Amino acid sequence: GRLNADNARFLLLAVLIVLYMLCGAAVFSAIELPTEREAKERWEERLENFTRRHNLSRAELRHFLREYEEASVAGIRVDDIRPRWDFTGAFYFVGTVVSTIGFGMTTPATVGGKIFLIFYGLIGCAGTILFFNLFLERLITVIAYIMKSCHERQLRRKGVLPHNGRWGSGTSEVDSLAGWKPSVYYVMLILCVASLIISCCASAMYTPIEGWSYFDSLYFCFVAFSTIGFGDLVSSQNIKYESQGLYRFGNFVFILMGVCCIYSLFNVISIVIKQSINWILKKLDCRCCHKCQRKLFRSRRNVVMPGNVRSRRNISIETDVVNESDTDGRRLSGEMISMKDFLASNKVSLAIMQKQLSETANGYPRQMSSNSKQNGFSGGVGALAIMNNRLAETSVDR
Repeated sequence: GRLNADNARFLLLAVLIVLYMLCGAAVFSAIELPTEREAKERWEERLENFTRRHNLSRAELRHFLREYEEASVAGIRVDDIRPRWDFTGAFYFVGTVVSTIGFGMTTPATVGGKIFLIFYGLIGCAGTILFFNLFLERLITVIAYIMKSCHERQLRRKGVLPHNGRWGSGTSEVDSLAGWKPSVYYVMLILCVASLIISCCASAMYTPIEGWSYFDSLYFCFVAFSTIGFGDLVSSQNIKYESQGLYRFGNFVFILMGVCCIYSLFNVISIVIKQSINWILKKLDCRCCHKCQRKLFRSRRNVVMPGNVRSRRNISIETDVVNESDTDGRRLSGEMISMKDFLASNKVSLAIMQKQLSETANGYPRQMSSNSKQNGFSGGVGALAIMNNRLAETSVDR
């Protein structure tokens, strides 16, 4: 049933995701592992030189570095940075929480803060996800309205639609466009362009103010807007900026717009992935059905088969609807055919087929005698006719 189709789609998607992760792990390991080993060798060499120069043991130095790591978790850095838990810093933190970015540069250190974060994030993340979904709906509505207006303008230029016409009036072509909606691929393209424009504008702001390269700024925009939030690069963390208020406001606006666009883009891409999975399952299903039909026809040669088996209609990859029979509402496979399909394909009715069976069993088209009528036996058709005729003959003989 529908559940089996959903399970097949789920399993195929799980397999593809695992394969995608394995490929990604292999690529990142090949790219990043040599750099990690080189950095570790350089660090070990620096530790060795530092302990010799200052006559320190390796254990004492490691103990000091662990203490610094604990201070770093609490928000202490070598360079001066803004306070993490003043109101503006806390507001930046809750923004990363409810948006599910979670940079990790600021985390609650107290038990009370951690407990409060659990309940606060539960409600905040749910509300923000709802906001993103509503934003996506309205964005698609706006895109559909704009594209529909463009189509209407083109039709007016061609003379198909009157200048004062409306959708649903006029020619049949206009009537067919009454329920017109934009293609998912157009929506994906528009969201890609919008996300790229926002990222480029935000990177142009981050590069001179934060001192990052333009590529690092683009990298930060994707990590932040996609809510991955590694935390290796975080904006608005220095203690002082030029036009600090304006910069923090721009940072907030860019992150909000970027997260909304990228989240919407992810949803649209997921639709395209689902369509691709449906297309793959459809191809696999067609091949399996053809193989099963060939095996069935070879193994059951004496079975009466119709001349033309009704083929399943084409299923669009944009829907998950499965064809069902018109008679009993159950799914038809390549191995089953309903009586209605059988009769329709052979162009005969049930009564005519039963009459032919009766005539064949008796050897000729039997005429009802007056005796049979008197004895109360009707002719009938099919197996019932044969039985009635035999009873009639028996009664006559008696």
